[in-house]
Amino acid sequence: MEFKGKNALVTGASSGIGREITLALLRTGVNVAACARSQYRLEELRESAAGLEGTLVIGGVDVSDEDQLHAFVEKARMVLGPLSIVIANAGFGVFKPLMEMKTEEFDQVMATNVRGVWLTARETVPEMVAREEGDIVIISSLAGKNGFATGTAYSASKFAVRGIAQSLMHEIRQHNVRVITVFPGSTDTRFFDGTPMSPNREKILTSEDVSDVVLQALHSPRRALPSEIDIRPANPK
Repeated sequence: MEFKGKNALVTGASSGIGREITLALLRTGVNVAACARSQYRLEELRESAAGLEGTLVIGGVDVSDEDQLHAFVEKARMVLGPLSIVIANAGFGVFKPLMEMKTEEFDQVMATNVRGVWLTARETVPEMVAREEGDIVIISSLAGKNGFATGTAYSASKFAVRGIAQSLMHEIRQHNVRVITVFPGSTDTRFFDGTPMSPNREKILTSEDVSDVVLQALHSPRRALPSEIDIRPANPK
């Protein structure tokens, strides 16, 4: 797919992996509709994107809110045109032993990480299927393949995301729409702030590492479907 002039949607775009993917797409001439809950950080993203080739549209959106997401996707189509690339990146975690976690905390994780991905796909996939063109990239986590202590909410949500992605792939691949799921390991983002986890930030992945892999997958030949991509720190010790 020739990128320049294409239109993309990126959720969770205000920081970390989503921010880097947004900037990388803009550099290649892709127009990006970027949404996140933090309007302040979205404004910072706009400043960082000044002068880049693609057009940026921003919007404060909670991806678990169907009405908010629908309104922003419609705005993106109206301002930019049809979407060919979707990056379903929005997500967060609460890390506590099951016996200490509140039900509302579990529900919040599932709402953003699972419902948000499902809604993002449902809002955008029909258009790509109708046009017989597109890629939806779902940013999951290696926690979606391996459980860990304090991960009963987060890991469960990412296992569910893998199920959504695999099922969707089988539903739409015959329409020339690819579903690509990326499973990053520990990545140096704000994700770990306020959590009990303390990885070696000098050795773990960076947001740029993950963004580079995502763009490589998007640039892969259309006859190839890199359906699942694991990314681990080469030497996290």
